[in-house]
Amino acid sequence: MSNTSEHNHNHKHTKEVSNRLARAIGHLQKVRQMVDSGEDCSQVLIQLAAVKSAINNTGKLILKDHLEHCIVHAVKDGDEEMLNELNNAIDKFMK
Repeated sequence: MSNTSEHNHNHKHTKEVSNRLARAIGHLQKVRQMVDSGEDCSQVLIQLAAVKSAINNTGKLILKDHLEHCIVHAVKDGDEEMLNELNNAIDKFMK
């Protein structure tokens, strides 16, 4: 059984991650409006690329926090399952 729930998940960048996600959600809603109003497909694709980049950068920040906090604790505790979970999460995130 993983120790994932046994430690606090308050990270240094939580507020920044939340703000970035809020901005990405707002941007994605605007892209949806562009599609609904029949705006140029090229412009929609450019805006989708911006949303995708924002999400990827947010994921990198979450990964940084995870490495600095959770993984440090997992290594100290010898929690190999958490390391396996990290590898699985990275595989899914990088698809």
